[in-house]
Amino acid sequence: MFKISLIPAFKDNYIWLLTQGNRAFVVDPGDAAPVLARLETDGLRLEGILITHHHADHQGGVAELKARYPVEVFAPAGESITGVTHPLSGGESIDVLGQSVVVMAVPGHTLGHLAYHAPGALFCGDTLFGAGCGRLFEGTPAQMSASLDSIAKLPDDTRIYCAHEYTEANLRFALAVEPENPALQQRVVEVAALRAAGLPSVPSTLAEEKATNPFLRCAEPAVIDAGLQHAAVNRSKTAIFAAIRGWRNNF
Repeated sequence: MFKISLIPAFKDNYIWLLTQGNRAFVVDPGDAAPVLARLETDGLRLEGILITHHHADHQGGVAELKARYPVEVFAPAGESITGVTHPLSGGESIDVLGQSVVVMAVPGHTLGHLAYHAPGALFCGDTLFGAGCGRLFEGTPAQMSASLDSIAKLPDDTRIYCAHEYTEANLRFALAVEPENPALQQRVVEVAALRAAGLPSVPSTLAEEKATNPFLRCAEPAVIDAGLQHAAVNRSKTAIFAAIRGWRNNF
């Protein structure tokens, strides 16, 4: 299995660096400059790029990286991505530094959004965040709810490598949804300590997200009650998700 480390970018983006010896892939390089600096510092050769979706802060560095390295670019087939060599739709298995990685279709944030599942690790872009999920810029609540359900079926010890440092803000909202959740209360303390020390709050584990992330808890009684208080049309998981997501948009 390749090693995983982060490259901070912009205000709160995380570009994930995957390495095996001196070989490297990156996930969602919105900015080429910090990637190039890290590659030079660590003596790495970039061989490939994984893109989860088309937003500029996830693919903006691809052209410059391709100009410097003869890389393969794996990306959603149905979205406009710079320099794609391997268009993907979900369901494929690809080789990343000698490791088989399964491509998952997770529409919602965008219609073509992908996630990449390696043993013990999920690179999920803007679908699932620490204690939150992405906004629905293109997809429907039903699509995003189904995408989150597919992620929730992965092993509980899967580490969630999302693309933004949004956890503290998401936890404030999660507490509004489930103020009596003890696991959530404990996570608030732990994440505050990490951020105060200048450390990232991610990756989390899928088990942590199932215990504290309201968007993975739409069948829990407390979350159902919160959704019904915020315009959910019925008690279905999709309706509760839609109500909670709408509440989060204006929180």
